[in-house]
Amino acid sequence: MQTRDEFVARCSPRWHELENLLADGRNLHALPAASISRVATLYRSVCADLMRARALGCGSDVTGHLDAIAGRAHNVLYGPEPYRLRAAWQLVARDFPRALRNNWLAFVISTLLFGLPLALGLAGSLHSRDFAYSVLPQAALEQAAESYSEGFAGGRSEGQDSMMAGFYVYNNVGIAFRCFATGILFGIGSVFFLIYNGLVIGTVLGHVIASGSGSNILTFVCGHGPFELTAIVISGAGGLKMGWALIETRGRTRLGSLRAEARELTALIVGAALMLIIAALIEGFWSPSALPALAKWVFSAVASGFVLLYILLGGRDFRGRGNA
Repeated sequence: MQTRDEFVARCSPRWHELENLLADGRNLHALPAASISRVATLYRSVCADLMRARALGCGSDVTGHLDAIAGRAHNVLYGPEPYRLRAAWQLVARDFPRALRNNWLAFVISTLLFGLPLALGLAGSLHSRDFAYSVLPQAALEQAAESYSEGFAGGRSEGQDSMMAGFYVYNNVGIAFRCFATGILFGIGSVFFLIYNGLVIGTVLGHVIASGSGSNILTFVCGHGPFELTAIVISGAGGLKMGWALIETRGRTRLGSLRAEARELTALIVGAALMLIIAALIEGFWSPSALPALAKWVFSAVASGFVLLYILLGGRDFRGRGNA
């Protein structure tokens, strides 16, 4: 029968190897793939050694040591990943734009579902007040036209800016959330809200322009529009992706299919939410300011270019790896 000393002498090298791999508080995901595989193999071996040590009566010093090593390895392999600021940065800088490019077809479809009704609402309202009144109540449209009739040459008070920024966050996130969350209805809800919001926005825009305040409303929306409208479309794309995951399950259960898409869905909706917060801050403080219209349009051009480059280039590794 194997003695305690023989057992410890034979097995201790792999115990030390596992301890070294777990040392210094390094995150397992940051290790090379071969090292991660080696940790898993050693963890199983140490668990088996722990059972043998107990059977051999090796004593609490050996079993306690092995129990501690196995516990650390288990937490590293199977425990939840702790919250890290770096992970949040990676989501914004890498995961979100990659997820958007990976789902480009859903993004294109969402853009058409939102953009075509917007164009219809704009064109219809420019040529016919009756069309506009068939989409939205006359009182609401006249109030919108009146609110843009004087422009923003005088700006707004700081208190009013803060209040409106909070309202815009609430309103914009609500619109995006409906476009995304209703995708659980096999995508039908997302289709409806994309069409509806596009038509409403286009109708309001066309009616205000037809009322003679086109320069004012366009100068107002040009700054935050690149972030807000893109985020709404992205939210709709996420809803369409979720709906399709419920239809095309690839042999999984519907819940399993949603879980398989959870990572990219999370990246899409979190990224869209951040864009909406940026849009709300611009809409609350910059858009209604008394700055010259030229400054606002230059800002709009810069913002549009930033959003486009972020979508196309964000998260790419130009050294040749991960060019998703």
